[in-house]
Amino acid sequence: MVEEIPDITSAQQGLSDDLPGRQRRYFISMMIRTAFFIAAVIVPSPYRWFCVIAAVILPYFAVVIANAGRETIDPGSAIIREERRSIS
Repeated sequence: MVEEIPDITSAQQGLSDDLPGRQRRYFISMMIRTAFFIAAVIVPSPYRWFCVIAAVILPYFAVVIANAGRETIDPGSAIIREERRSIS
């Protein structure tokens, strides 16, 4: 029986390497939210409500978008296996 050996090049990016990208995505989302708040003050009444609702809802989507991508793990890529090999 031939067992596959995990390849280091198929490993996920480290959390410390992934953090700047996640922070950048969250920062951009919060800047868009700030723009919606400013627009809510400037634009006339019918569009003002759209801006206010978008500014209130956007933090939820900002967190989801910023955290996206870390939970995609291949089911067959387990590093620890329950089988024990013996020395032949």
